[in-house]
Amino acid sequence: MNLAEIAALLGLNLGLTLTAMAGLWALSGRGRRIGYLDGVWPLAMAALAATTFLLADGDPVRKGLLLWLVAIWAVPQAWRRLSPAARTAADDRYARTLEAWVRRGWSPALASLLLIVLPQGALAWLAALPVQLGQVDFLPPVGWAGWAGAVLAVAGIGLEGWGALRLAGTRKSPPLPPAAATGWRRWLERPDYLGDLAVGWGLFLIAAETGPGRWSVVGPVFLTLALAHWAKTENPRRVSDGG
Repeated sequence: MNLAEIAALLGLNLGLTLTAMAGLWALSGRGRRIGYLDGVWPLAMAALAATTFLLADGDPVRKGLLLWLVAIWAVPQAWRRLSPAARTAADDRYARTLEAWVRRGWSPALASLLLIVLPQGALAWLAALPVQLGQVDFLPPVGWAGWAGAVLAVAGIGLEGWGALRLAGTRKSPPLPPAAATGWRRWLERPDYLGDLAVGWGLFLIAAETGPGRWSVVGPVFLTLALAHWAKTENPRRVSDGG
């Protein structure tokens, strides 16, 4: 695919993602309950990989790796985050954000759409750049870096699952005080974060063997910064639902 075709594909994917998110916003009562967002986020990444798989003409092996790895990662993530307890906790967090903007004069519906729902769709599109740009070039075939990325992603999926089980087993225990873990120890306390990082960078290694795929480094960099922030602040929802 040439540059214009790649730009058109990315624009189409972004438009589809924002349209889908706006549709979910409307179905949810115009943002009255938006706890589903955290579960839809990984599914949006998998959907972006699927639409790109259908539209791009890249190397079929690389396309298959990117599609199936992100799908295997996304489905368990969405399953956990769409649990009733996770949706309620997520709603509480979003409600605080909406309350702050409503006090500034925004309507609740407009604030939820423009400040939460659509930005979440755009961020999912950004994080999914490796599974989009990695599928648009036929050459080169998957090499050692790509297969190493696949191994890293599989390890991340396993680590993510182990972290979810670990958190599920300790969910009834009182949370650690903020000072209990600092620096790198915070990451070790949250293997699910490390699993997400491994998946994100593994997908990028698969994509980065191609010229367009190298530009997708923005995706895993964003994911790393976001997880670093969550590891530092220990987002209450992520502690409670394991994802």
